[in-house]
This record gives sequence, C-alpha cells and structure tokens, in this order.
Amino acid sequence: MSTDTTVVRTSYGTVAGIAENGVTRFLGIPYAAAPIGANRFGAPVAHPGWDGVRDAYEFGPTAPKPEIKGELGKLMPDPSIEGEEWLNLNVWTPDVKGERLPVLVWIHGGAFVTGSSAVTAYDGATFARDGVVCVTINYRLGVEGFGYLPDAPVPANRGLRDQIFALEWVRDNIEEFGGNPGDVTLFGESAGGMSAMTLLSLDLGLFRRVIAQSATGHIAQSADDAQLVTKAVAAELDVEPTAEAFAKLDPEEIIGAQAQISAAITTTADPKKYGATTIASCGMSFMPVIDNDLLTKAPIDAIAGGKGHDVELLLGTNTEEFRLFVVPTDLVYWSEEILFRLRLGAYGVPDGTYNKYRYLLPNPSRPYPRPTPATIACAVLTDRMFRIPSYRVAEARANAQAATHVYEFGWRSPVVPNTVNTALGACHALEIAFVWDTLSLEDSKAMTGPTPPQELADTMHRTWVEFAKTGTLGWDQYKVEDRAVMSFSHDNKAEHLLVHDPRKKEREAWTGELEPS
Repeated sequence: MSTDTTVVRTSYGTVAGIAENGVTRFLGIPYAAAPIGANRFGAPVAHPGWDGVRDAYEFGPTAPKPEIKGELGKLMPDPSIEGEEWLNLNVWTPDVKGERLPVLVWIHGGAFVTGSSAVTAYDGATFARDGVVCVTINYRLGVEGFGYLPDAPVPANRGLRDQIFALEWVRDNIEEFGGNPGDVTLFGESAGGMSAMTLLSLDLGLFRRVIAQSATGHIAQSADDAQLVTKAVAAELDVEPTAEAFAKLDPEEIIGAQAQISAAITTTADPKKYGATTIASCGMSFMPVIDNDLLTKAPIDAIAGGKGHDVELLLGTNTEEFRLFVVPTDLVYWSEEILFRLRLGAYGVPDGTYNKYRYLLPNPSRPYPRPTPATIACAVLTDRMFRIPSYRVAEARANAQAATHVYEFGWRSPVVPNTVNTALGACHALEIAFVWDTLSLEDSKAMTGPTPPQELADTMHRTWVEFAKTGTLGWDQYKVEDRAVMSFSHDNKAEHLLVHDPRKKEREAWTGELEPS
C-alpha cells in the first residue's frame, strides 16, 4: 500500500487530498459558506475562501439530524460529525493524468431529515478505481433545508438549492480533479433519488444523465401542507412558525420536535391534520415544496410536459421496498387486516387494492412470499410509493421517446430484525451496497447478512459505471408496448434477466392512478 498527498486548486482555495492505491480522495471540501447566522434560512452563498493549503483528509460536518433509533438504526448506521460547515462535498478521482473523465455526483437519502455523505457504503474509491470521478454531497435537512418559513429569505427548498449549488461547484471545479464538467451523471437513492428526479424536472443543464434509485416524481408538497408541518414543529417548541422565531434556536434544539412530528406523520398518516399531499406523497414530513419559485409543479407533471427529456435516465425500484419500514418496526406484529386497510386508505390507495394483492398472493414457496397482513400491505405500498410512480415517469418519457431504462432489484436479504421470523427481503436501500460495490463492509452486512452475492454487486456496479461513461446499457429502453425491465437477481438468484411487464396484474391494479395532472 502506498500513501501520498495531492494538492488541487479550487475556486475557494487550495486543498490537499490523500493518494492511495491509484485513487486520490479529497474529503470535506466546502462548496458554500456555513448556513448559519444571516445565511441560515437563505440561499447558499459562496464560501469566503481560505489562505494556504486546506487539508481534505476527513469527512466534513454533517447537517443536524435526529439519531435513527431501534432496529432501523442498527441496519442503517448514519454518522454524525460536529461543525457548522455542513455544505461540503467529497471527491474521489483516479490518478490519471491529462484526461477529462466522466463524473458521478451522489445525493444521499434519508427522507430529507437524515443521512449524510459520510455513510461508509458511499465509498467513491470504488467508482474512481473504475475510471469515474465520484462526488458525494451534504445538504441541509429537515426544518433547516425543507421547512416552509414564509418570512425567510428563501421560504422553501433550501436543501434543493444546496444541491444545485453543489452541482455548480462541480461544473466550475471538477476539471481540476480530472473530471469532465460536461459529462456529469447525477445519482441518488430514496430522498436522494427523489431530489435527482426533482432536479431533472428543472432543466438545469448541469448534468447529462440521471440514475434514480427507489425514487418517484410525485414527491412535492403544497405550500399550505408544508406550513401545517412547520406549525406542528413550532407548536412542539412553543414558538411562532416563523424564520425569525426558529433563528433564535440552535439547530439541535429543533431536532427533537422535528423528530416528534415526523414520527407522528408516519404513524398516524392523518391527512386532515398534516395535509393531503404530505401524507399521500409518501408520509414524509419534509420534502420539496411547490413554492411557485424554484418549483411550480410536481416533478411528474413537469416531466410529462417535456422537462428533462434531453437527459438520459436510468430508474428503478426494489421488489419489496416497503418492508424496510415495517419489518424492523412494531408494525410487523400487527395481525389485523383492518389496521393496514386504514393505513392504505390514508396513503391514497384505491379501495379494493388490498384484496387484489391478497388474491394475487404468490405461492409461499416462490421468492416474494406475502403470508401476513403486514407483508401484503408492504407489497401494496411498495407499488403505491415506488414502483408505479417510477413507471409513470418512464411512461411519460417513453411517449416522448426520451432515453429511459428501467431496472428492478430483487435479491432478498435473509436478515430477520424481529421475533416473528419475517426477513427484510428485497427491501428499500438494500441495493446500495451492491451499486457501490461495498458488500464487504461490516456496516453493509447489517442489512445484507454475511454472504451476499458478490457477483451481483459486480454486475450492478459495472452497469452504473458504464451508464456514467457512455449512457448506453445492454437492454432495451422502456416502452409502454413491452415494458422492458432489467431484473437484477431474477427470482432471487444472483443473476440478471430482462423481464417484460413484471407482475402485470398488480401493475394493472393501478390503471388510471398516479397519472400526471
């Protein structure tokens, strides 16, 4: 093993990274000024810069966020790093001289309230090893990034603006790191994928391709609903729901109340209390807001109207997404159908859908069994929140002949985080360690178990690399006539296979639902 340092000049000053085994990593580089004081509830602004050489050897501060507790926290470790310069990013670049390489920019997930670029699975060295410059970013979360504050300099979508500012930093600086600013692929998972889909709908001209993992184009909150959430957090804190009042509080003081309201929204799913778009979008407390400034409509509507059609898109979902939100929680112990039926209704699931999924129940010996009310509801909500919304984006783009490929990840984790012997299965976020080729990390094994198939990671990681390099894939684009979907780990085997219209009858149960406005 050989270790050295490399110095690069950025628009704010010079940084030193660590070169090791053919890859140089630069960690914790500020892409904007600290979002505190006068900058707190405003748009991101340029960093004042520094003199001399700044060491970029360690991850920078993470945005204030609640701790993920219980079994879910064990499955998804989420480091917190103190400091105020949350708006930072990391760069991994191959030690290749004189080339302008393709660039991947990663937006982390976490329901817009948790997560960071310091998660161990997001090791950009795996992409740099394969000839791609990799960038991972932090952005403001929760109230700081997505709370709706009408009196703030920027009332909404500050976290989205952070992401855009980071992409502009990449445009202006990545060539110094060996990257090609004209060949950027934006990718992300969950809230990161939703962010990528939202940015796709804005026609920013800052990226050439998008990979959206477990995303949807339907995540967008009305300003009225967003204000209900802010008012609920303010009530917990006994302050007015204004930027002026929140600015008097330390960000860490807000986290507890924010977490309380987030939990209430998820557990009660009460559209009357927290707003219809808040609940129906997917039950999250904070998300992009239709503010008639940055966002004028939901991403699906903008995409259906032609936005982002010049950007090549790879999108997909996991076969059993929603199991992550049920199997490690108390919901897995619910035994009465009526409890799940009520929850499905709150999330905008059409009447009768639960019954359709129950009668379409796979043979228990097949790869995706659903033997209990909890697992039937998971199958319904997987399609309601992830698969069908992704199909709607693909359909809208296919009708316009915009380059679109669709995948599905189906390998089932054997990990059982409960006492009723219900495994995680092909749940939300499971594909991350495969995409990043970080299965060997102990943090990854918490979700995958001890012996996940490395050959499947080899295939997926190589697919992401090739898409970033060329925009081409070895399977047909998605068309409504044949609905080609690449199944990674088809029938729970460590292989991939092109499938046309997977689970057609369940897809048809959503005919006319979740369509663009």
